[in-house]
Amino acid sequence: MVRAPKIGQEWVYQVRNIFNQEIVDTVTERVVSVGDQIRISRSGVKAGPLPDEIQSPWGYVIQDPHWQPPQKFTKAIPLWPEQLQVGWNKFFTTQYEALSYPGATYYWGLSMAATQWERIKSPAGEFSVLRVHNEIPNFVSNDLFRVGNVRDEELWFSPEIGRWVVRRSSGRYITSGVYWANAYWEDFLEWELISWK
Repeated sequence: MVRAPKIGQEWVYQVRNIFNQEIVDTVTERVVSVGDQIRISRSGVKAGPLPDEIQSPWGYVIQDPHWQPPQKFTKAIPLWPEQLQVGWNKFFTTQYEALSYPGATYYWGLSMAATQWERIKSPAGEFSVLRVHNEIPNFVSNDLFRVGNVRDEELWFSPEIGRWVVRRSSGRYITSGVYWANAYWEDFLEWELISWK
């Protein structure tokens, strides 16, 4: 059973660059409204105010600031498995607008699989988590110079807190004339929970 959203719930994450282990920022995410839509305000110690995350209903994201650029989906997609059991997997498709460049929509497909239950420790405590593998193959970028795109992530989701304890996300892309062996990297970031309430 996933914790239900309430105003004032908060998660604080340390964001680390996996390539060089540098701490990029500390981001606070806080539930500011609940109802038909659940709005989560976000701010970074370094970055300042960040775009909101909007779920509708809880567990399904309609505005997702996790990737760059932040996205607004035409149809909400899950943030965690619809069934919290090992072996569950499903493929979801939707379209998105880039939040800062509205007006055009692009294909987005998410493959989500629940792989195993684990117990993990973070600075915020010890948690029972469901490990989830996400793959976003062949999505269309709003950057039209990118002719091939793939994103990949692991997340360790805690039903107790209603969010992930760790989320590790990366992406690669190619432009015209570039082969996948030489694909460019997007950011490779790890979000680790340092406190919650």
